[in-house]
Amino acid sequence: MNWRVVSASEIGTSHVANAGSCEDSCWAQVGLTAGDLPFLSIFVADGAGSAARGGDGAELAIQAAAAFIDEKLKLHEFGLSDALATECILKVREKIYAVAESEGLKARDFACTFLGVLSFTLGTLLIQIGDGGIVIDIGNGLEVPITPMSGEYANMTNFVTDENAVNLMVTKTYPTIASRVAAFSDGLQRLALNMAENTAHEPFFDPFFKVLTTAKPEQEDQLNSALVRFLRSSAVNERTDDDKTLALAVIVE
Repeated sequence: MNWRVVSASEIGTSHVANAGSCEDSCWAQVGLTAGDLPFLSIFVADGAGSAARGGDGAELAIQAAAAFIDEKLKLHEFGLSDALATECILKVREKIYAVAESEGLKARDFACTFLGVLSFTLGTLLIQIGDGGIVIDIGNGLEVPITPMSGEYANMTNFVTDENAVNLMVTKTYPTIASRVAAFSDGLQRLALNMAENTAHEPFFDPFFKVLTTAKPEQEDQLNSALVRFLRSSAVNERTDDDKTLALAVIVE
């Protein structure tokens, strides 16, 4: 048993028009625990448009979270818990704050949202600060366990750099493995979710999961380029002008 994963981030048309760059970043990998169990880690970060270095913040957040999990996988035992989620967020904040200080800037200049999914045979942990979404299947079909966060005002959200980020963090744990996972930035929210009901828009996800499940091993290298083409397509850009990130994983035998 293992996962097949694919992920990509692509610039939004509004950022292209303003000669900007993509301010999303992501990570989707399958590692091994010290006991040789496949371990899925997915992280998605979206730099705040109002932050001078939001894109850099998103990249720093992903780097810190990936390094944190690499270190955890060296241990013979660790639990998927709120304590682990808190430790991960603190490591992300530590890295962003250190870079901000070294460059004479404030942490809010690197503001970004943060989503995380960790899963293996002994459980699944979801972590979220800000908007964007996580869709998973733990045996009951696709569900959206955490409602994307809105801030105090319209078109605002929460960020991992906020002073009270740990208190704002929402987590969800399951005692079982996730067979299908998707995590995405807010640029895809209206395509991927039924917003009023906070449910997965299954016609959006079904083709992705079908392709991931049925692809032959020799086709795996083509999956990433196919996802990039989708994110760049007019069908997507006609419905969102924001940067968009999508990370997907399915269990294959």
